[in-house]
Amino acid sequence: MLETFDIAGIIEAGTDEAGRGCIAGPVYAAAVILPADFNDPGLNDSKQLSRRERERLRDIIVKEAMSWCVASASPEEIDDVNILNASILSMHRALDGLGTTPEHIIVDGNRFKAYKNIPFTCFVKGDGRYASIAAASILAKTFRDDFMREVATQYPQYGWEVNCGYPTKAHREAVMRYGITPLHRKSFKILPDPELF
Repeated sequence: MLETFDIAGIIEAGTDEAGRGCIAGPVYAAAVILPADFNDPGLNDSKQLSRRERERLRDIIVKEAMSWCVASASPEEIDDVNILNASILSMHRALDGLGTTPEHIIVDGNRFKAYKNIPFTCFVKGDGRYASIAAASILAKTFRDDFMREVATQYPQYGWEVNCGYPTKAHREAVMRYGITPLHRKSFKILPDPELF
């Protein structure tokens, strides 16, 4: 069972992002405030869960969270400010959307920028340790995957309904054949060096 990062009972928001390693699509982030008694033994880092389990947990989190929000930063914003800053921007946007103002923020990873003077703590692999970060990872991942499956109907050549914008061999072969789309991140190395492909 994951921990609650509890400082004298203050209101804690967990935040995490999804899609940093993709070559196409926005980066998504979620912020979640869970009730103190929230408990689901299946809750874990989204990367450790099946799609079915993520979607089951999303329904529970959305229903039972004290407050939650999902936000994103576009491929253009990623190209403009870089993926790290765009990830933090999307986290800030998710925090903006919370109906309850947290008193402490816990962040998956090792980099963050102060948000409204609210104290924050970063945790590497925090999505596998703290419940609210794990919940945020699940919301960010499932909402982003849904978006990529939706836009896959507009760009069916790239297999986004399967790879969700990650740089799979099939995705890169499609880029070589058809070129890039407006949803590709132009600042990323979309194709590897020819000798490595």
